[in-house]
Amino acid sequence: MKRPISKKPKKQRKFLFTAPLHLRRKFMSAHLSKELIEKYKTRSFPLRKDDEVEIMRGKFIGKTGKISKVDLKEYKVYIDGIKVKRTDGTTRLKAIDPSNLKILKLNLTDKKRIKVLERKMKGKVIKNV
Repeated sequence: MKRPISKKPKKQRKFLFTAPLHLRRKFMSAHLSKELIEKYKTRSFPLRKDDEVEIMRGKFIGKTGKISKVDLKEYKVYIDGIKVKRTDGTTRLKAIDPSNLKILKLNLTDKKRIKVLERKMKGKVIKNV
């Protein structure tokens, strides 16, 4: 599926709502911290479970935590410890938009993810910590 060429908001929204999974993953990206930008030579990167992030906007601004779930259908991220109280007294995780997050620490357990970073760094080898 190609990205739409049209500038019409209606067509842009339709593309977003009907996008396949391999493109939805790319939409779920967030900016890296300054240290990670210098280290990996890239500004943003797709989010993944167990990445450590900081919330940059909204009610929970400044809070940090690990991602517990990435919802590709709703384009939302759930972070451990960021909860809201419901009217019946129970609590649930708060859905947060990925554009409001900053990545502080990447989860580098996936070999494909390491290869992508190495490609962006033009061949420098990343040690898996």
